[in-house]
Amino acid sequence: MQFFGGSEISPSPPVPTATGNNAHMMYVFNRNGVCLLYREWNRPLHTLNPQQDHKLMFGLLFSLKSLTAKMDPTNAEKGNLGIPQLPGQGCSFHSFRTNTYKLSFMETPSGIKFILVTNPRTGDLRETLKYIYNLYVEYVAKNPLYTPGTLIRCELFNTALDQYVRSIA
Repeated sequence: MQFFGGSEISPSPPVPTATGNNAHMMYVFNRNGVCLLYREWNRPLHTLNPQQDHKLMFGLLFSLKSLTAKMDPTNAEKGNLGIPQLPGQGCSFHSFRTNTYKLSFMETPSGIKFILVTNPRTGDLRETLKYIYNLYVEYVAKNPLYTPGTLIRCELFNTALDQYVRSIA
């Protein structure tokens, strides 16, 4: 079966481009900013309560998407800063790095946003995020018991995600 980006779910997921990768946490948001899933594997410090953390992360993504669309040198029509872009519309970002972490981002055509926060030495994780999206499609979106827009509570997805993330760590 083929999904987003033409990749295929297989027993051999994409291999990260750098060694020593450590996944700290992952967020999945719907298009309205509701956090559908939050997972932690190696988060050394907790500074905010979960709701504040989710709002801050979604606000960061919203601002970065707006900024990249506004700064796009190839698009003559610059919309107002802050107006949401449709997925795939205009310029977008894939990741940014600080001295303590790297944030990788992917948005699907349906507006689902996948955010993976890792060690700053981590290479390009676009294929990794596509693989995680394919896991989401297989275990969550195709699940007849799952209602779109609700929190993800699928144990098969969580198990597959945990195994995959630990394999890239």
